[in-house]
Amino acid sequence: MTKIQFELDGKQVEAVNGETIWQVAKRQGREIPHLCYSPEPDYRPDGNCRACMVEVEGERVLAASCKRTPSVGMKVKSASPRAVAAQKMVMELLVADQPARETSHDPDSKFWHWAEKVEVTESRFPTAERWHGDASHPAMRVNLDACIQCGLCVRACREVQVNDVIGMAYRSHESKIVFDFDDPMGESTCVACGECVQACPTGALMPAVMLDENQTRVTYPDREVDSLCPFCGVGCQVTYQVKDEKVIYAEGRDGPANHNRLCVKGRFGFDYIHHPHRLTKPLVRLPNARKDSNDQVDPANPFTHFREASWEEALDIAAKGLVRIRDEKGVKALAGFGSAKGSNEEAYLFQKLVRTGFGSNNVDHCTRLCHASSVAALMEGLNSGAVSAPFSAAMDAEVIFVIGANPTVNHPVAATFIKNAAKRGAKLIVMDPRRQSLSRHAYKHLAFKAGSDVAMLNAMINTIITEGLTDEQYIAGYTEGFDDLKARIGEFTPEKMEPICGIAAETIREVARMYARSRASIIFWGMGISQHVHGTDNARCLIALALITGQVGRPGTGLHPLRGQNNVQGASDAGLIPMFLPDYQPVGRTDLREPFEKLWHYDLDPVRGLTVVEIINAIHAGEITGMYIEGENPAMSDPDLQHARGALAKLDHLVVQDLFVTETAFHADVILPASAFAEKSGTFTNTDRRVQLAREVIKPPGDARQDLWIIQEIAKRMGLDWRYDGPADVFTEMAEVMPSLKNITWERLVREGAVTYPVDDINKPGNEIIFTTGFPTESGRGKIVPAHVLPPDELPDDEYPMVLSTGRVLEHWHTGSMTRRSLVLDQIEPEAVAFMSPKDMRRLKVWPGDFIRLETRRGAVEIKVRSDRDVPENMVFMPFCYAEAAANLLTNPALDPFGKIPEFKFCAVRAERAEIRTAAE
Repeated sequence: MTKIQFELDGKQVEAVNGETIWQVAKRQGREIPHLCYSPEPDYRPDGNCRACMVEVEGERVLAASCKRTPSVGMKVKSASPRAVAAQKMVMELLVADQPARETSHDPDSKFWHWAEKVEVTESRFPTAERWHGDASHPAMRVNLDACIQCGLCVRACREVQVNDVIGMAYRSHESKIVFDFDDPMGESTCVACGECVQACPTGALMPAVMLDENQTRVTYPDREVDSLCPFCGVGCQVTYQVKDEKVIYAEGRDGPANHNRLCVKGRFGFDYIHHPHRLTKPLVRLPNARKDSNDQVDPANPFTHFREASWEEALDIAAKGLVRIRDEKGVKALAGFGSAKGSNEEAYLFQKLVRTGFGSNNVDHCTRLCHASSVAALMEGLNSGAVSAPFSAAMDAEVIFVIGANPTVNHPVAATFIKNAAKRGAKLIVMDPRRQSLSRHAYKHLAFKAGSDVAMLNAMINTIITEGLTDEQYIAGYTEGFDDLKARIGEFTPEKMEPICGIAAETIREVARMYARSRASIIFWGMGISQHVHGTDNARCLIALALITGQVGRPGTGLHPLRGQNNVQGASDAGLIPMFLPDYQPVGRTDLREPFEKLWHYDLDPVRGLTVVEIINAIHAGEITGMYIEGENPAMSDPDLQHARGALAKLDHLVVQDLFVTETAFHADVILPASAFAEKSGTFTNTDRRVQLAREVIKPPGDARQDLWIIQEIAKRMGLDWRYDGPADVFTEMAEVMPSLKNITWERLVREGAVTYPVDDINKPGNEIIFTTGFPTESGRGKIVPAHVLPPDELPDDEYPMVLSTGRVLEHWHTGSMTRRSLVLDQIEPEAVAFMSPKDMRRLKVWPGDFIRLETRRGAVEIKVRSDRDVPENMVFMPFCYAEAAANLLTNPALDPFGKIPEFKFCAVRAERAEIRTAAE
């Protein structure tokens, strides 16, 4: 980069091209006051507070150092009498309108820090009339009497997070920060990401937990710990503030995945770990507490069904029950569900326990219910289930496809980078039957008919091939199967597919041309692609799109199935899959199985195990009678919950390891109190293939124990001689048998915090973009697999005329066992709701807040309805996190034949006013 030499305070210094005077001074160890400028990533300088003024020799006026870039030979004085006088005057004018420091909202704010530094903490000027506080939001407090109108909160909201809620309104001395149309914060469209709170330098915006009733800060941490967020697959780095062994607040760090950004869950959803429902002692089922699939246990008082036990007794009962079934009924009579929220080390040990202690491959986890079909298609075509580029690659893309995903809800921080890219000029195409907040940033939203993904995508492939938009050189050099695709795709013209998918043929052609012709196109997809009986075919189409256009292996290109849980990538890598050993090595391959057998001193079963839904069916068939479930909640997450709950209740022996008495634990024989994310150390792999180190923030409560310790104790009682001192030992063993971890050591993670695999050398950073020179297949080529149009398993009819689709809401995660125990999150979104279009609501004669009855061939649920213009007509969207109205009582367990994933995203449903149905019965 171009070097610019200039003089700063009498010293010759160098600036790189684009670097400001303030940035050079900071690098040189010189402090220049600043308030409206934030040196954090992605905040542009505004220069409107004038606290950072410096003197440039020969210039009539002072310069704002946060915006001014130096030129060759320039002479700058940051602490000349003139510059210091200006800095002091700015501070005195601002102090005049501030509350007194001792009663201010944050006496330790950045503002008061700089007031002290420039030695101006009092003012001669009169105080202007200020605004009253706003306590309408559950998580944050607005006290504009401390606002200096620096604009940082506006930039945070509009430019960093791109939520466009905060702005400046009114004129002259009446100018003020507002939310939407000067609404109370709690009634605005604010999504509570808290970026504004993190950016505010004065305490005008603060976390509510830190203030007393007088809006004065009373809570200060006694220590801080750097770790990760426990929710989605983005893998945000977080600093947790702790006081008296209690987490009081979370702030974003400048991690590679989040650049300081967080969402409402990451910033305000940590307090579930302190909920009074936390398990602190092992529980054993009472002899007279018979299991029933419809049984309910109060998590606050489980002693109607369970009694407390010592760890020694509980572990003995847990392990002996598993051993008895293994020895009496055979190794195939046991199964285990691991967790995508646990660490890589826990996932590795859990699958190792099932394979060597239980003796079979009957181990699975929630990827089976999320991205199993995506992984099946990726493994089939590319021999890798990993993303080919990080989500930040959107910033290098000209065209961005988002299909079957709602990132602003499910991956909010990843969505900010997509929105940033759209603001910079990238063409964003959102494809989903339901509109979403990302749609307003999109060039086009293709609201195709639910379940018609293949028809629409094949029509795009048809356009690209017939119009000669393929990358012939890439196809020849890096792919196989193109001729077969070309021969089969002829029948899928946009005109023929238009009535099937509901998208105009010309729109299909326009989008296909845009994707193929752009310098760099990237595809993001979610469970709207994978959770269908044709989910693997959906993913095959996306892979084909990328391969025939060469839109993979370069910056701004690629295939990225957005991972849901915080460690679903790592748990899959570590082998929590019934057909694969760690790193997706097939259990049936003798050559791949032997290294594990040698290391583990055990002859492994060469036959693939059963998947989540297959295990439930095997319980009903009497083939599986014992289970160990760590951190999963199939009684809420499995499809056809009555069927799943019936299976759990039927088990002879069920061991559940969790934080709370979950719906699954209702049916347990032994419940083992585990450690929450903030209570342990370990590695986690985010959706970008980035292995990151999480650190223990606080100790587990009461007698709860580390998950790694619990798994080992069960293993020892099942006859396994394991001697791991901690996660570092386990990670070292993983690296021996997992090629993906080559050149990543525990020591390196401690030092660097995060490393993206694959890594070519111990001293080099990881490769964020892969498949640059081919694919890890035998031929080195990516396989193109054609897909045929298949309907969903269950179509609407006269009896069940609407479509039910399920998913998440922003404030709650998965089955809600964590987020619904977070005070802030539950206050924002406390009730079970279904979303329906206003037209359908008028047809059913229901109003927002009314109860409706939703009924499918598997069950019925009564739930409040909410009007949502984003939901298409004849569809109901229902979150699956509410136990009192469990969506999966209704969903269809029909499986994709390849990925073995259920069809959560489509089934036929009947909706009607609740009281009408009740009266008729």
